[in-house]
Amino acid sequence: MIPFYVAGRPTVGLETLTVRHPFDTSVVGETSLATEEQVEEAVAAAFAATAPTAALSAAARATALDEISTRIKRRGEEFAQLITAENGKPLKWARAEVARAVSTFRWAAEEARRFSGDLQRLDTDPSAAGRIALIRRVPRGPVLGIAPFNFPLNLVAHKVAPALAVGAPIIVKPAPATPLTALLLGEIMAGLDLPYGMFSVLPIPNDRAAALVADPRLPVVSFTGSGPVGAQIRAAVPQKHVTLELGGNAAALICQDWDDLDFAAQRVATFANYQAGQSCIAVQRVFVHRDHVLSFTPKLIAAVEALRTGDPRNEATDVGPVINEDAARRIEDWIAEAVTKGGRILTGGTRTGTSITPTVLTGVPADAKVCADEVFGPVLVLTVVEDDKAGLTAIDDSAFGLQAGVFTRRLDLAFQAHRRLNVGGVIIGDVPSFRADQMPYGGVKGSGSGREGVASAMDDYTEPRVMVLTGIAL
Repeated sequence: MIPFYVAGRPTVGLETLTVRHPFDTSVVGETSLATEEQVEEAVAAAFAATAPTAALSAAARATALDEISTRIKRRGEEFAQLITAENGKPLKWARAEVARAVSTFRWAAEEARRFSGDLQRLDTDPSAAGRIALIRRVPRGPVLGIAPFNFPLNLVAHKVAPALAVGAPIIVKPAPATPLTALLLGEIMAGLDLPYGMFSVLPIPNDRAAALVADPRLPVVSFTGSGPVGAQIRAAVPQKHVTLELGGNAAALICQDWDDLDFAAQRVATFANYQAGQSCIAVQRVFVHRDHVLSFTPKLIAAVEALRTGDPRNEATDVGPVINEDAARRIEDWIAEAVTKGGRILTGGTRTGTSITPTVLTGVPADAKVCADEVFGPVLVLTVVEDDKAGLTAIDDSAFGLQAGVFTRRLDLAFQAHRRLNVGGVIIGDVPSFRADQMPYGGVKGSGSGREGVASAMDDYTEPRVMVLTGIAL
């Protein structure tokens, strides 16, 4: 029985939680669900730790974060194998996730060292002569981090690392389908000299999360997951500081001036299907300038069909299963709906158990679910646009706004896209799936509020506090 962590200490609950492999439902491991008493202990300890953790020196915080980064790297293959086992993503992508988590904690260590505040002259007005302000950011209080299944290590890291960097206690609720990776991270953190109550990792069912969200001792809620759940959280606790990363239906535009169609086809095919499409910024919609459609379409189909599907434990596998059979059936139904509405399947479109063959559709109306909603599966919709302006308009015709990719070499068009597109990030010359863990990451509209990226999350977890010094000769 794998323990979970209450206030940094390993423990077990009364009810067993069995984790199964998404590909073949074999047992990966067993942990247990935290009881209500254990949850209360964790929350009370986090609340009591507010002052001690905020008082930690920059050196202490940075040293702990560096050590976590080092230990993850040292046990990298163990993490990768576990991610593949409970999440189902191919080993190549699991290893990439581990490398990103190593980087995320390293970045947090660096940010902790320079988290110093700002000075502001106040003698810009004669009435404030001799005054200067020091503006420092202080933790709002303990953080509740609710993580999804699709990146069971690095999206937990994006909750934990900024909290440790600012000196805020954190309680992590991992996804019920993928708790074991977060518990392995908890094992690493338990081996550090952190204040009692600074972290807890609590496996609990989703239907018990509402009580944690509502607890006034946890003033910050950081949630990554589905839009409906995020909306419920925001509505339930309007008095709290809530950050939401809610996904999207990311689009790429192949502009008229783009001349390397082989590169674009390969990148779109890869990142429509990596993680079996279970990424908030996986390519879901691709808009192609009419001048390129006859050349680009066969290249895209060939690139998609070249992807190797199957058991994610196989080193050669590119596309594994989705998280469970319910998700696979939903995706299958969405593909069928698109066809019923007039769409054509260019390749793929079949399901075996939890696996969906990488699928390319065309001629799909914009109101079909595979266009309008988040598929979260290996499905791509190709649409022809008359010109680049129409392509930008089509990208923005969405309830979501996370990231977009624009394949152009024109500087003026790049700036036009950045100005026009109502999204959190615009990637020029590549797919929308690019993310560096230090950059601000998040969206607008149905894609959420607030930003991940270590420094950005540190801002979300803190609030400014001003001290004015008087009688200073400037």
